[in-house]
Amino acid sequence: MEELIKEYALGYTMLREAIEGLTEEQLRYKPASNKWSIHQILIHVTDSEISSTSRLKKVLAEDEPILISFDQDAWANNLGYDLLDREQHLLLFKLLRSSMQPILDHLTSEQSKRVGVYVDQGRFTFKQLLEYRVQHVRDHLDQIERVKKAYQENQTY
Repeated sequence: MEELIKEYALGYTMLREAIEGLTEEQLRYKPASNKWSIHQILIHVTDSEISSTSRLKKVLAEDEPILISFDQDAWANNLGYDLLDREQHLLLFKLLRSSMQPILDHLTSEQSKRVGVYVDQGRFTFKQLLEYRVQHVRDHLDQIERVKKAYQENQTY
């Protein structure tokens, strides 16, 4: 659990490092019309963090709370991700993660076993939900690297 909490705490730094030195053109580049730009990925990661931070707290505070998923495509398509301020969202991501840190620093093994229930996905322990948060950032870091590569390949033509 200790390693998981450490990586969770590094999420913001890892995102920042992934976009360091990129131009606005690179950040806004979409590898295909149905694919997200790095800018959109960062907004999505923060929106996901808003929802998940609430879920994590619910699992620790309430007895087997019902957890609700959000429709990421609806959010991306209907909230004007291209118009949103990336720096504000990155700061919000950083604040959400750091706001969880005191809770995680004092997490007991019993708390890590507490359960939340997704109507559409089943039961998950707090630890499983935290693992998913860490994996979510990893997955999107990989996606950012794929977009960066696609941009570079597009420049060679």
